[in-house]
Amino acid sequence: MRTKLIALLVLGLPLVASAQNSPLGRWKTLDDETGKVMTVTEVYEAKNGTLAAKIVEAVNSAAATCAKCSGKQKGQSTVGMNILWNLKPIAGGWGGGQGFKPSSGDSFKVKSVKLVDGGNKLEVTGCKFVFCRSATWVRAH
Repeated sequence: MRTKLIALLVLGLPLVASAQNSPLGRWKTLDDETGKVMTVTEVYEAKNGTLAAKIVEAVNSAAATCAKCSGKQKGQSTVGMNILWNLKPIAGGWGGGQGFKPSSGDSFKVKSVKLVDGGNKLEVTGCKFVFCRSATWVRAH
């Protein structure tokens, strides 16, 4: 019995290590000012082979609806909303796609998405015109 348990643990280690080297999975997004968790976002592989991210849970009630959005998204639930799409492999991570920040209603170009802190954090850098900002997401375990 003990041998089987050890074998299962050893076989599972590559899966854990592999998950830490990939942005796929669930991430907590944080408020820029307070640092509090706003949403849980899932990064997934899209049908076209690129990476994308969508909100799967609004942790903070302020993040539950798209109050600052325009058009058909205004006032809609943020759950299920795509916030990153068309991310392609680039040196050191992913990038070249598009992004949307529901809390401000802003669209942006995704410069880079990089794993940091041993894969426990995801640094998302987006640019609008020549101005770029980064946000750090924390892996949701």
